[in-house]
Amino acid sequence: MNAPYDGDRGQGAGGAASPGGPPVPPDAGRDGSVPPDPYLQHAYEDDPYRGRDLAAQDPVGEALYDRAAHPPPPPGTYQEPGPLYQQPPAAPYAPDPRIWAQTPPPEPAGPSRHLPYGDHPATTQFVGVDALVTQASDDRQEPDAFAHLFRDQEGSGKPPVPPQPEPAPAPVPAKGGGGKVSGLLRSSAVMAAGTLVSRLTGFVRSLVITAALGAALLGDSFTIAYTLPTMIYILTVGGGLNSVFVPQLVRAMKNDEDGGEAFANRLLTLVMVALGLIVAAAVLVAPVLIKLMSSTIADDVAANSVAVTFARYCLPTIFFMGVHVVMGQILNARGKFGAMMWTPVLNNIVMIITFGLFIWVYGTSAESQMGVDTIPPEGVRLLGIGTLLGLVVQSLAMIPYLREAGFRFRPRFDWKGHGLGKTVKLAKWTVLFVLANQAGVLVVTQLATAAGTASGHDGTGFLAYSNAQLIWGMPQAIITVSVMAALLPRISRAAHDNDPGAVRDDISQGLRNSAVAIVPVAFAFLALGLPMATLLYASSGIEAARSMGFILMAFALGLIPYSVQYVVLRGFYAYEDTRTPFYNTVIVAAVNAAASALCYVVLPARWAVVGMAFSYGLAYAVGVGVAWRRLRNRLGGDLDGAHIVRTYARLCMAAVPAALVGGAVGFGILELVGTGALGSLAALICGGVILLGIFFVAAKKMRIEEVNGLVGMVRGRLGR
Repeated sequence: MNAPYDGDRGQGAGGAASPGGPPVPPDAGRDGSVPPDPYLQHAYEDDPYRGRDLAAQDPVGEALYDRAAHPPPPPGTYQEPGPLYQQPPAAPYAPDPRIWAQTPPPEPAGPSRHLPYGDHPATTQFVGVDALVTQASDDRQEPDAFAHLFRDQEGSGKPPVPPQPEPAPAPVPAKGGGGKVSGLLRSSAVMAAGTLVSRLTGFVRSLVITAALGAALLGDSFTIAYTLPTMIYILTVGGGLNSVFVPQLVRAMKNDEDGGEAFANRLLTLVMVALGLIVAAAVLVAPVLIKLMSSTIADDVAANSVAVTFARYCLPTIFFMGVHVVMGQILNARGKFGAMMWTPVLNNIVMIITFGLFIWVYGTSAESQMGVDTIPPEGVRLLGIGTLLGLVVQSLAMIPYLREAGFRFRPRFDWKGHGLGKTVKLAKWTVLFVLANQAGVLVVTQLATAAGTASGHDGTGFLAYSNAQLIWGMPQAIITVSVMAALLPRISRAAHDNDPGAVRDDISQGLRNSAVAIVPVAFAFLALGLPMATLLYASSGIEAARSMGFILMAFALGLIPYSVQYVVLRGFYAYEDTRTPFYNTVIVAAVNAAASALCYVVLPARWAVVGMAFSYGLAYAVGVGVAWRRLRNRLGGDLDGAHIVRTYARLCMAAVPAALVGGAVGFGILELVGTGALGSLAALICGGVILLGIFFVAAKKMRIEEVNGLVGMVRGRLGR
């Protein structure tokens, strides 16, 4: 049997007691020392690498070891490791029997252990079982193990930056695009509000102009002089600024090191120089320009004198229009859309005050019976200075917004070799596009002025045409322009990334979202155009106001193709294709001019302008068919046509019964109460409420998703 362990019994092998101590070997000396055993050696005593220089590297490890990222310790500083196995220190207190598993102490801050194979302690992550189970389904791309070799060769000896954890991928939106729709609506809210206020103050401006100058030859003379700077601006640089330079600014912000600031400064400097020269030339040839706009006014000596004087006050506004638009496009490219929509309110306010002072001094047109031969020079000077001052204030108001966005204007004349040449080439076709469009407008201006003079009735000339078109264009400016102003930078990025699917989706979304308001408003103009015009322009006389109402009704349904055309052309501009919009506009202008001339010849002079208003919408209907087919081919044969056509068709089906009932109610109230301001207001309110109510009920029954989305957003805003 086994011999008992002497240490347990407290005595040695030889019978000598050694209480409380270890057993003494038999070959121990008197001092307790034991001679070395020649057959027993420690496994780590004779380490052949103990005396090795730790700064040296073996040939194999040299190729795989990143010395720059993980330098070895210098010679003489290496600390000997402690014993591999030793008992942990005894706890000062006994464990609590009530706790069966104590929480382990926290890990010390910073690197706390030696990591093998050159791993960096600061970037090594230790995970537990819970983390492994939780992250087991995550599909992460493993980093390249040999990427540091390429970085060392590329960095020319610079220490590499420690790797940063990859950001979490953004959530993918649902296919339905609900998040995109709500984001777009939020982006357009400020713009729509600013445009709405701008258009409302524009209505007030139109009202005071008509009240001060009337709807006869004097009003036509001022309207032509006031319209002339806008036409020249659009013909020269306006078309390119509005459509071409936004994609160019977006690309400069994306690709340039300074975020496109130098490109924007060069562009603004170039536009200011060009517009200064254009203004100087236009002021000199003002009589020729009036002759081109209206030979009827130019042939009348008094009317020509008044129109030329007004024009020379208004033509310098070309410069401030261009500056305002360039500043606004710079802000749009930086994601700031509100300033460009809100600053025109200041222009309208200044003009309202100016014409209000004129009315305060001279009275309304109905009271003073003022004409082109009786208006005093002081009155012409007052109106001219006020018109110019409005555009100056509008432009200067953009400067604080630019400073807030981080943009500082510094004139730069180094235009060569910085992409402006390409932009000018792209704008060439846009200028031709605007030229073709303005050629049609010029024909209408000549014919409308002649028809108004020949008819002998107020409200049948160019001023009536412009006022009706101002009302008609309000939904386009509030809804479509605001939606596309937010969408155009996104469409430009998608086109730059060669993603036709994203371009198609954004254009489809812009068309369907804008149609929710465009379609019912177009039918509302058709049903309630007469009480709307008589309410707004009653100060110019009931006869003139009714004539404007009929013109507005003729414009009405053309709002739908006009809005569609605007959205579709933005798809070409996103691809920097300005040639196709030019050819398309040539077709529209040709149809508009030919149909307007036919109306002038065939219809009586009193109804000729009404026919011209209808021709305007007809021309855009033809242009939509051409532009749609070309853009569909550009995007690979798919423009989401079935979805878009279905949406527009269902909206029209909901709007037709609403327009019939609302229009009948409005005309009934006009017959009962009269065509004065009170009767027009009652007809407009009652007919409009009934029209909108029937439309939304029918649209909800048809389950038109765009209408339901709009109603849901409004309810969310109202907290219901």
